[in-house]
Amino acid sequence: MPILGLAPSQDPVYPSHFDIEKVIRPNILALHPYRCARDDYSSGILLDANENSLGPSIDGQVDGLEDIHELDLHRYPDPSHPQIKSRIAALRGLTPKASSSSATPKSDQETGADHVFLGVGSDEVIDLLMRVCVAPGGSEKILITPPTYGMYAVCAQVNDVGLVRIPLELSGIEGEGGERGRFSVKVEEVKKAVTADPSIKLIFLCSPGNPTGTLIPLSSIRALLEFPEFKGIVVVDEAYIDFVDDPKTQSAASLVKEYANLCVMQTLSKSFGLAAIRLGIALAQPPLIQILTNTKAPYNISTPTAHLALSALSPASVTLMQNKARRLVTSRSKLLESLEELEKRTGLGIGKSIGGNDANFVLVPILEKEQVGDKPRSPSSSRANKIYRALAEEHGVVVRFRGNEPGCAGCLRITVGTEEENTAVLRKLEEVIRII
Repeated sequence: MPILGLAPSQDPVYPSHFDIEKVIRPNILALHPYRCARDDYSSGILLDANENSLGPSIDGQVDGLEDIHELDLHRYPDPSHPQIKSRIAALRGLTPKASSSSATPKSDQETGADHVFLGVGSDEVIDLLMRVCVAPGGSEKILITPPTYGMYAVCAQVNDVGLVRIPLELSGIEGEGGERGRFSVKVEEVKKAVTADPSIKLIFLCSPGNPTGTLIPLSSIRALLEFPEFKGIVVVDEAYIDFVDDPKTQSAASLVKEYANLCVMQTLSKSFGLAAIRLGIALAQPPLIQILTNTKAPYNISTPTAHLALSALSPASVTLMQNKARRLVTSRSKLLESLEELEKRTGLGIGKSIGGNDANFVLVPILEKEQVGDKPRSPSSSRANKIYRALAEEHGVVVRFRGNEPGCAGCLRITVGTEEENTAVLRKLEEVIRII
């Protein structure tokens, strides 16, 4: 069955064992998407969408905007946002090499915009992927790799789909991250799971992980994409990708053009510092992008969000984002050094950070206060939770307790802040940990 809105293609699909029409639910493939007014015309005397022709009822100016009326808030937004998508495609290396630099308007195929979907945060993308691929009722499933982002399991429950858990490698015997270290994907275990249960339609990987802060190497992702027994889609959530050493070569976005069974999620919330505008991104080959587009709500991205996103994706703003990301990476190293120095100086039970430290946070275990004999102190989730609450309720410093997650016993997740915020958390942590 052809995908509505997608031009037929004779290009071979790779890997050959993947057929998107067997992954997408039949009712979704047959869906005729809602056609909104702006799909047809977006300029002229617009009397087609029952908008308020007298404009927005906002008295005076809105802080930070010279003229609120410039945004045309009484008009429905562009449903497709090709400029935003083309800038994202260029940033993530999805613009076709043959694309010219002329000022002539280009098609989505020429700019790479046909490889980009925009959602209301990555959470909309997660929800849509489940709705279009996985039948409700528990007969079909997704696979997650705990400890991981909690919304995968929440969305699975909301959509009434089955959930298979294959934990990450939780031992640090072979170091941190990489193919076999702590918080690496147990590729062979995942392969066994999808072989034993063909009803698994989606594999969700978080890279760098939350709460693990650990990048998944492309070799592990390729191994799952190439595995012929898995007929579904590998989803790689890269909210923190700009904090790794080299996003261009370490991002799974570099694999999108090669693999039809890959979907990469990104966001403007983290490295771009735009969490409030709620803009999530899916990067995939055009068939999946078209399916998501057919299924989404008509005007899911608001005009204010689009206005800010387009500005954030300008060349100058991207350079600023990359500079800030590098500054946060430097601050991350300093924060880790300071935590180690604090433990050396006080011996109060601040363990060495675990995971790859590839994001804009660190994951630090809090140890038992007293050492018994020669036995090394173990992580203490009870103590960590008390410290977390004391920091927030008595000192106004809010970190995140993650001690209940697999492999994260006793752990506090600390976001890398400004220099002043990092100094404050170190000072307050020392005060609290001396007491608790």
